[in-house]
Amino acid sequence: MKNPESRPLLQWSAAMALSGTIGAVVLESGAAAPAVAFARCVVGGLLLVLWCLARGWLQTWRPTRRDLLLAALGGVLLVGNWVLLFASYALSSIGVSTVVYHTQPLILVGLAAAFLGEKVSKSHLARGGIAFAGVIVISLSADGDDGKPVRLAGIALALGAAVLYAGASFVAKQLKHIRPHLLAAVQCAVGAVLLAPALAFTPLPHSTSGLLWLVLLGTVHTAVMYVLMYASIGKLPTTTVALLSYLYPVVAVIVDMAVFGHRLSWPEGLGMLAVLAAALAPQRGGRAARKPPVVTRGSDPCGTRTPVRPR
Repeated sequence: MKNPESRPLLQWSAAMALSGTIGAVVLESGAAAPAVAFARCVVGGLLLVLWCLARGWLQTWRPTRRDLLLAALGGVLLVGNWVLLFASYALSSIGVSTVVYHTQPLILVGLAAAFLGEKVSKSHLARGGIAFAGVIVISLSADGDDGKPVRLAGIALALGAAVLYAGASFVAKQLKHIRPHLLAAVQCAVGAVLLAPALAFTPLPHSTSGLLWLVLLGTVHTAVMYVLMYASIGKLPTTTVALLSYLYPVVAVIVDMAVFGHRLSWPEGLGMLAVLAAALAPQRGGRAARKPPVVTRGSDPCGTRTPVRPR
């Protein structure tokens, strides 16, 4: 009998692998971070709206004022996260930025403790300490694409992106009743409006190839990727989702090395392993850990997932 998890397994794996190639697409476009994020919002958001219309979800959606305000706030945080992350690629490297960005699940735990009063376990504190120790090691040892030490500004931007992404996830936890596709479409619309004025200072690329890279980002790495994620995450055990989330940073590091010639030093690799091990370590909870995760957000995949939300 065919394994019912085979299809969602392939869908989630494909989404994570696509996530790992986002940095390469961003750099190949040659556009500044705000312009890239704007294009992603317009193309990806439009396709998500069409998908929701085709499925009949948009026609029956009756959002409250609170829903729209929270969705808009989440959109501001999400798009800000994109801008910072995309900018960090050019200042450090794709692999370094992506791994540092994966501190965001631990940041989300901190936000939940600060604003929702959720208890932080000793294991979470230990994981947080290990992750940020790894970031320090990366900061001191990482080399950029030109072989020179990575500028700390790039790592700082990746950390800032992680904070904003965790914030967007925190807001989305208040919108569990909204389909993630709809939430993502609203967030993209907010982002397009927010970033449109920035085009006066950071215009879209003039070359056809640059524009095609941005269309690819919005089509494959946003709309298609989100559909794959949301179609699969609720059908897989949390442990499987967490394990396959390793594909995102691993693919990013491989692409960084293969396409951009980034060489991984052993201290840099050690720091990356510390961050990933701390951020993606499965929770101890016996049988409860095998329950499939609940889809609660429609935000970006540029990061590792905690069980409450896809990327």
